[in-house]
Amino acid sequence: MPEVVSIIIKGGIVMIPLLACSLISLALTIERFIFWGKIKSQLVVEKMFGLVESGEFDKAIKLGKDSQHPIARVLVAGLAHRNPAPAKAMEAAAQGEIPVLKSRLGALDTIITLAPLLGLLGTVVGMIGSFDIMSEAGMGQPHAVTGGVAEALIATPTGLLIAILTLIPYNYFTTRVEKEMDAMEHYSSSLELLLHEHAGKH
Repeated sequence: MPEVVSIIIKGGIVMIPLLACSLISLALTIERFIFWGKIKSQLVVEKMFGLVESGEFDKAIKLGKDSQHPIARVLVAGLAHRNPAPAKAMEAAAQGEIPVLKSRLGALDTIITLAPLLGLLGTVVGMIGSFDIMSEAGMGQPHAVTGGVAEALIATPTGLLIAILTLIPYNYFTTRVEKEMDAMEHYSSSLELLLHEHAGKH
């Protein structure tokens, strides 16, 4: 732990925003994993379809309202407006759920772009300081010069490491959003067909 603190201090003032970026990235990543963990199971959606097939629309609506699953909430909109336009109702509800699914991704994307730039800035500032040392100490003290250069280079790999470690969960969450949107479209179309079939029988 003291070694980590020493590296942060040697990296210069730019290490402070880099440290903030790493903490924010970690917090957002954990929050998103918890969010996706809660809606991993689509059991409630399958139960809603079973109730719709039985004609128990009110029970299906209640089940969907009690759920935190985005697809369930979209289906609730379709069931609540099954006469006359369930498709339009589900489309509108889906548009409202998409920002919830994409929440925090913008911040992670910003960190992926910002962290390497901050690292580069830290290196440039550090190199300027090293040249100042060189001009004062001269070439007669190479250790002072090389030490300054080594410290200046700490910020760049730190920024790159933060960006890389943030990119992995960001791509995972982006893929999950796309899959959830595809599933939302699939279940919405399936419910619309089921409602048409039910209406034809009655």
